[in-house]
Amino acid sequence: MKFGIVVFPGSNCDHDAYFATKKNAKQEAVFLWHKDTSIPSDIDCVILPGGFSYGDYLRCGAIARFSPIMNEVISFANKGGYVLGICNGFQTLTEAGLLPGTLLRNKSLNFVCADVNLKVMNNSNIFTSKIKTGDVLRIPIAHGEGNYFADDNTIAELESNNQITFKYCDNEGNFTELSNPNGSMNNIAGIINKERNILGMMPHPERYSDKQLGCNDGIKIFESIADSLK
Repeated sequence: MKFGIVVFPGSNCDHDAYFATKKNAKQEAVFLWHKDTSIPSDIDCVILPGGFSYGDYLRCGAIARFSPIMNEVISFANKGGYVLGICNGFQTLTEAGLLPGTLLRNKSLNFVCADVNLKVMNNSNIFTSKIKTGDVLRIPIAHGEGNYFADDNTIAELESNNQITFKYCDNEGNFTELSNPNGSMNNIAGIINKERNILGMMPHPERYSDKQLGCNDGIKIFESIADSLK
């Protein structure tokens, strides 16, 4: 299979995503420029990487959403193509209307850079297909606006449709206020759309995809995608 990694001005995790998919997951991967007006037909999964697209002016992802490539990403996704948005990429997906809700300032109003625990809430999608529901992954975060918010009806719908893929938890998989690093509603760390072809998550699996880093829990996500689309 083949990953396409979008590069916006201000992206800083594009090469991390490339290394995770190309070197660690051993799949084909190419960069896609933000001014591109087409996505190659052989791309199976588009990654919107983390970073500070366009300096995060206005709101995070608000300007990136209007890059030429995003018209193609929206079209690609609406036709059933697979899209993974990580951190700033998740923010861009909500700005583009591809995922519900929004990401607000962290409850602490501070930028948080730390390892967190994620409980896998479902594996009925390609992104977590090789991971057991209930497993706890250790993945790093690095964001100032990762506080997931949506109205009560949307949260209820996400819960009932099993669209919440990851929740922040403690080492034992319990959902506590202390294990929630940014104040996200219901400890939400990642969600998928109803069609299950778009995943947005604030933590950075690409940063923990190599054993040399001391943890490679993140590679399980990229391997799940690759195994599902091989």
